[in-house]
Amino acid sequence: MSQSLDRALTLLTSIAQDARTLDDLADEIGVHKSTVLRLLRTLEQHHFVRREGARHYRLGSAMFDLANQALDSFDVRRSAHPALAALNARTGHTVHLASYEDGEVVYIDKFEGRHSVRMYSRIGKRAPLHCTAVGKVLVAAMPVARREEIARSIEYPVRTPNTITTAAEYLAELERVAERGYAVDNAEHEDFIHCIAAPVRGTGGEVLAAASMSVPKVLLDYEGLLALVPELRAATREASVHSGWTENGKGH
Repeated sequence: MSQSLDRALTLLTSIAQDARTLDDLADEIGVHKSTVLRLLRTLEQHHFVRREGARHYRLGSAMFDLANQALDSFDVRRSAHPALAALNARTGHTVHLASYEDGEVVYIDKFEGRHSVRMYSRIGKRAPLHCTAVGKVLVAAMPVARREEIARSIEYPVRTPNTITTAAEYLAELERVAERGYAVDNAEHEDFIHCIAAPVRGTGGEVLAAASMSVPKVLLDYEGLLALVPELRAATREASVHSGWTENGKGH
């Protein structure tokens, strides 16, 4: 990758977190302000960044256009949308759709719950594989050799007292997920939220994505969460049918 391109992408990643000044950006990438200014002017000309006031820079409209086009390229997002929107409307709980990318979970759709407790997640946000229900579903769907490769290559940062912290624990959990057809995040990622997830399948029965329901623990206890599994699985089955899956594992 060219140095200028690498720096420009680093600038965009930084600005995506929050508004940045020229000084902030020069410090972050370790180059002179004049170099950063040249890059920012080019990005601004193409509407990838915009000025906010006299000193700050934020993402521009072109970034949002690209993001929407990228999301539209996920066919499963379109096909699963009606079933997941209906699930969200029926239950009032937060519903996510996620895919696997480069050793992480990426949220590709989200339906906000009606409760006042808000999760940190958003469309495009990445999350770990080891402590999210969607991550467990996505990895459990892979061949055993690939599961083992992933389990031994990822890190296991502790997010809560319930977080899985070793490859052996993770592999055992993935086996359970593969056997029962759904996964649970028992407050493993965020200590005030627990989640259930199930796969969305495509034409050949392959797992295209994972859908989840996330509920604050103050609203529903663990047993109550598990009682929602049949409703979640009915929704993911409907989403799978819309994505080309049929009962015999073949497409339409």
